[in-house]
Amino acid sequence: MRRRRFIVLLSGAAATWPLAGRAQHTSMPVIGFLSSSSPPVTTKRIAMFSRGLSQAGYVVGQKVAIEVRHADGRYDRLPALAADLVARRVKLIAALAPPAAHAAKLATATIPIVFVGAFDPVKAGLVASLNRPGGNVTGVTFIGARLGAKRLELLRELLPNVASIALLTNPNSPDALEELSDVQAAARAVGQRLLVLRAANDREIDAAFAALVEQRAEALMVGSDPFFFQRSVQIVTLAARHAVPAIYQTDEDVASGGLISYGASIPEAWYLAGLYAAKILEGETAANLPVQQSTKVQLTINLKTTKALGLTVPQSILVRADEVIE
Repeated sequence: MRRRRFIVLLSGAAATWPLAGRAQHTSMPVIGFLSSSSPPVTTKRIAMFSRGLSQAGYVVGQKVAIEVRHADGRYDRLPALAADLVARRVKLIAALAPPAAHAAKLATATIPIVFVGAFDPVKAGLVASLNRPGGNVTGVTFIGARLGAKRLELLRELLPNVASIALLTNPNSPDALEELSDVQAAARAVGQRLLVLRAANDREIDAAFAALVEQRAEALMVGSDPFFFQRSVQIVTLAARHAVPAIYQTDEDVASGGLISYGASIPEAWYLAGLYAAKILEGETAANLPVQQSTKVQLTINLKTTKALGLTVPQSILVRADEVIE
C-alpha cells in the first residue's frame, strides 16, 4: 500500500503574513489568527484555513491578509495576544479552541470569531446553541476527546496481550477531564489496567515517560490536546527511545514516526473554517452561521515503526486504515 496524503502548498499563507501590517492601511481586510500552538503547527493550520478562504475567492495576499499570534503552548499568554489583535482592529479572529477561542471572546464582543476545536462549544459557553450561536462566535467542531475509548480499543486490538496502558493527559486542558473519564470507563469495562500520566510542559513530559518505564506500562495513549500536538517530535522520540507502542490523535504524529493514530481530520476542519471566514467577510454574521461539525475520522498506521517495535499489525486494522506509511 502507498501512503495517501492531502498536500497543501504552504508558501501562499506563510509568505503573506508580513502583508498584514500594510493591509491595515489599504482596503485589504486582515484576519487575526490566534493559536495556542507553536509556529510549525500554526503554519499547517493556516495553510488549510487559507485554502478554504481561497476556495471562496479570498486569496491570501491578494484579497485578505493574515496576522498571526501564537502562544506556543503557554495558555496564560492568550489573553494578551487576543487583546493585541483586537487593538489592531482585525476584521475577524480565527482561533484554535477551546483556550484561544475563550481568550478571543473575552477580548471582544463585536469582532467575529471563528473557532476550530474538539469540544462542546455550548457546554464551554462560547455559543448559545449549535444551530443559533448568537453573539459574535461560530466555528467548526470535530470529534477529539470523545474518541479516547476507540483509541483504547485499537491499541488493545494491536496489542491483545497488553497488561498495562498509560494515558498521557494535560491537567491544564479544559477537555482533559472528559477524555480521562471516558477512557477510564472504557478501561474498567474490559478490565484494562490504566496508568494516568499528567504533563503540561516539556519537563513533565520527560518525567511522565520516566514514570511509564518505572511502572512498566506496555503501551501509551497520547491525550487529545493542542499542547501535545506541538510537542509531537518530543513525544514520538521518547516513545521510540523507550520502545513504547503509542497511539495518537493526528496523522501528523504518525508522519513524524509515531505508530498509529485515530482521530478527526484536522485539515478538513480548518478548511471548513476558512469557508466560514469568507462568508463573514462577505457580510454574514457569526450569530447566523450554525456551528459545523466535521465528522471525517482517519486511521493512520506507520509500518516502519511497527517493524522497529517488532510488531505485526492485524489484518483487521490494516483493511480499515485510511493511510498506511511504508
